[in-house]
Amino acid sequence: MDSEIIFQVQDSPEGGFEAKALSHSIYTEADTLDELREMIRDAVACHFDDAERPKIIRFTGTPPRPSSRNRRSIARQCR
Repeated sequence: MDSEIIFQVQDSPEGGFEAKALSHSIYTEADTLDELREMIRDAVACHFDDAERPKIIRFTGTPPRPSSRNRRSIARQCR
């Protein structure tokens, strides 16, 4: 059992954020960083049995918030 699990967090091309565990096959996404943290906790709880669940969840690569100008250009590209 690992005592911790690390997630790489990045901007999602569709908007919001996505996170992928570095050492396990766990992936999740959300619109905000607060929602992403909750989704990661839920994904870890579903992936591991209670006895095997890592006690520490770490995040790396959290991106800066995009400017509203960048959000508009992304929305234009999706149309």
